[in-house]
Amino acid sequence: MSARRRIVVGISGASGAIYGVRLLKMLAELDIESHLVMSRSAQVTLAHEMQLRPTDVQALADVCYPNADIGAAISSGSFRVDGMIVAPCSIKTLSEIATGCTGSLLSRAADVMLKERRRLVLMVRETPLHAGHIRSLGAVTEAGAIVYPPVPAFYAMPASLEEMVDHTLGRVLDLFGIDAHAVHRWGGLKSSVA
Repeated sequence: MSARRRIVVGISGASGAIYGVRLLKMLAELDIESHLVMSRSAQVTLAHEMQLRPTDVQALADVCYPNADIGAAISSGSFRVDGMIVAPCSIKTLSEIATGCTGSLLSRAADVMLKERRRLVLMVRETPLHAGHIRSLGAVTEAGAIVYPPVPAFYAMPASLEEMVDHTLGRVLDLFGIDAHAVHRWGGLKSSVA
């Protein structure tokens, strides 16, 4: 394996494109090699939510793959990486991963993480959930993925959207043993009661 750590970043079409974009920036700041794959829907969401073109986001990654490239390096378990984060993860992508019926490089790369017993974190963005969604969440968890909805930690008292996003992504990177120095660590309540 290369001396640098490697993380695959998947960006699906769910709302919350900021998570994937900021994650790529954080990985670059931490000198972690990023391998990016985006769905076609992600490109639409990036344009709508952040006014970004696919090339703007691809420029943030070390290596980029077209979502239709099923022969890409990240589609094989023999390509060594530390794991994968899908940020954000749509229910469509979640469902493909949950069933193992992968129809794109994004879901195939995630499936590879599971079969190779590597870390897979899915930042699922959907609410409310119906029973089919919940079954898919259970299935990917049983297969070894970590479902990490981007729920804000208000105890951190974020002063901006960026701080909220960074805190969440810092906690996701904690799952890989990576300290992004973005997490307000809980130290307990400071009680004024004597």
